[in-house]
Amino acid sequence: MSSACPSTKTSDMEICRTDLSEPEVVALLELHHSEMQAFSPPGTCHVLDLSGLQAPEIEVYAAWNGDAILAIGALRRDENFGELKSMRAHPEARGKGAGRAMLNHLLDRARELGFTEVKLETGSGELFEPAVGLYKSAGFVPCEAFADYIPGEFNKLYSLTL
Repeated sequence: MSSACPSTKTSDMEICRTDLSEPEVVALLELHHSEMQAFSPPGTCHVLDLSGLQAPEIEVYAAWNGDAILAIGALRRDENFGELKSMRAHPEARGKGAGRAMLNHLLDRARELGFTEVKLETGSGELFEPAVGLYKSAGFVPCEAFADYIPGEFNKLYSLTL
């Protein structure tokens, strides 16, 4: 973790923007990418790899407890809305609030950027249930197609008005 980063900080967690150079961030993103590929039917996976997350319209954040990575998440800036990407808690941090903290951080960042809406695409099934529950608890509701996503049996699209 960078020692000097503007961040959201609590007593046991610091959320900082990452340049994707930290090995812990890369490892968690690789785990996320491989799980999304393995648990998504062919043609339904929209996960970004490391190079995709380096696009200029994407900000990636990491949550840390000291040197331990807790979660990652990204915000893609669209003309009319923000889009959540690559939300993933570390397996050892699941159920400890890191995902909710990351979600809150990204929503706050979307507000700072002037967005009035945040959207996301996610999958269906057991692996995705915790994330869907988190999004719904934050007020996300199903929405119509956006960007290149097409809702279907597996792909679910959600939106939150800020």
